[in-house]
Amino acid sequence: MSGAVAARPGGRLRRAAHWIRWYVRELSGEAAYDRYVAHARSCDPDAEVLTRRAFERRRTDAREADPREGFRCC
Repeated sequence: MSGAVAARPGGRLRRAAHWIRWYVRELSGEAAYDRYVAHARSCDPDAEVLTRRAFERRRTDAREADPREGFRCC
């Protein structure tokens, strides 16, 4: 019984670390590339997948071209 109780705090810590990592990845947009790759490979496994750099460039260009995405002065 004491072994199970001792294992619980570590499990909680791992779970908390997992959710913090997930949150930071979502907040920073890092997870968007992973979703893109998964979607591209599921739709057409033979299609060429953009590199992370090309994906981010395309994403930034699209965001800056759309005035509804927010105000950018420079």
